[in-house]
Amino acid sequence: MIFIVSLAFAAIIASLGLAMYYMLKGRSGNAPDASKSRNMSKALALRVGLSITLFLCILISWQLGWIEPTGIKAGQ
Repeated sequence: MIFIVSLAFAAIIASLGLAMYYMLKGRSGNAPDASKSRNMSKALALRVGLSITLFLCILISWQLGWIEPTGIKAGQ
């Protein structure tokens, strides 16, 4: 489970870096290139999708009992 979560975090960070690359690459000229903006939007949409998927997988794993929360107990 730790491997899957780590892999998902790495994919999220890579997608964010790719969006930053497209953003900086698109600033080279005066007029923004539509394909570069589209690529940046796709990379950011992928990051959001991966983040939501990771969050839902963690919630489902918790509900099924595969993982247990640790830390401060409720009501203390």
